Amino acid sequence: MLNHPIAAWLIDEARTIPRAQDALTALGTRLLAAGLPVWRISLFLDTLHPEVMGAQFRWLADGETEVMEAPFSLPEQDEYKLSPVLRIKRSGEAIRRRLAGDDAVLDFPVLEEFRAQGATDYLAQPLYFTEGQVHVATYVSRAPGGFSDGDLAVLEAIRAPLARVVEVRLLRRIATNLLDVYVGHEAGARILSGRIRRGDTEAIRAVLWLSDMRGFTELSERLPPRELIALLNRFFDAQVPAIGKHGGEVLKFMGDGLLAIFRLPREGEAAATCRRALDAARAADAALLQAGIRYGLGLHLGEMLYGNIGSGSRLDFTCIGTAVNMVARLEKLAGHLGRRIVCSQAFAAYVSGDVAALGDFELPGFRAAEPAFGLREG
Repeated sequence: MLNHPIAAWLIDEARTIPRAQDALTALGTRLLAAGLPVWRISLFLDTLHPEVMGAQFRWLADGETEVMEAPFSLPEQDEYKLSPVLRIKRSGEAIRRRLAGDDAVLDFPVLEEFRAQGATDYLAQPLYFTEGQVHVATYVSRAPGGFSDGDLAVLEAIRAPLARVVEVRLLRRIATNLLDVYVGHEAGARILSGRIRRGDTEAIRAVLWLSDMRGFTELSERLPPRELIALLNRFFDAQVPAIGKHGGEVLKFMGDGLLAIFRLPREGEAAATCRRALDAARAADAALLQAGIRYGLGLHLGEMLYGNIGSGSRLDFTCIGTAVNMVARLEKLAGHLGRRIVCSQAFAAYVSGDVAALGDFELPGFRAAEPAFGLREG
C-alpha cells in the first residue's frame, strides 16, 4: 500500500500545482476517483502571522477548496477547546469515530454537527513536520458504512507524503506572510524571486509619502513605555490601511515616521496615482484627527532608486535619491507652517483643484527656493 498511486502523485506531480487549495482539490478528486467515499477533507495548519494563528483548508466533494483564517482568539473558544484537532495536537495520535449505527461515538461537539449533515465516518490524522510540529488532516464520509479497512489503509499510506507537500507549501506561505509584514508585498515578492544582491536596484517613478508624529520626543519622556507603544500603533493604524486601500505600499517604519510609495503602474498614470495618494492622505488625516494625534505629512512625485542597499549580508529594501530628500524636507516644512499635509509642485500639478500655493521656501540641500502646496481645507 505504500506504493499507492496517490502517494506517488503527492511525492511527484502535486508539487507542481501553484496554489495549495488547488492541490487539495486535486487530492480530493483523486481519492474519489480511486473509490474512497470522501465527502469532506480539511487541513488545519498553524502559521506565523501577526494577525492570524493559522488557517483551515476545506474541500467538499461538490465544490472547490475554501481557505479560512483562524484568529488568535480561537484557542479561547469552546469550539476549539472541545475539538479533535486540539486533542491530536496534544497527543499526536489519530482519532477515528463512526458517526452512524450502534457503534457511533460522538464525544466531540463537531461530530454531532457532521452527523446532522449526513456524515457516517470521521478520521483525523496528525501530520508531522520535520521540526516536530503537529498539524492535522481530517476526512469525513457520508457513505453507508463509512470508510472500509482498505480506505483507511490508503489514507494512512498518503499521510507522510501529504505532510511533506503541506510542509513545503506552508513554509512558502509563512515566508511570504513574513516578508509582506516586514518589508511589504512588492518588496517581499522581489526578495522571494531572487532579487537579493546588494546594489540590485531599479529607477522608478512614484509618489512618496513621509509622515511623522508631532511632539514624539516630549511624549517619549513622559509616557510609560507601554502607553508610548500603544500610541505609536494607533498612529500607524490610522495610516497603513488607507495607504494599502489606495494602492500604496509601506516601505518602513522609522521610529515615529512612516515611509510609503505609490508606484506609477505605467507611464501616463501620474494623475491617477497622485489622486490615489491624496485620497489615502485624506482618509489617514480623518483617522488621525479622530484619534487626537498631531502629525505632519509630505507628498512628492519623483524618480528614485528602488532596491537592495546595505552592507554585506545585512540589506534593506528601500528607495533613495533626491525625491526622498525632497519629501523629507516637505514633512519638516509642514511642522514649521503649522500644516498637517504639505506637497510639492510636482505632486500639486496633478491635484491642482484640491491644493493651494503656500509660497516658495528654502529647503536644506536644495539650491533654489521650492514651491510648496497645502490642502485647501487646511
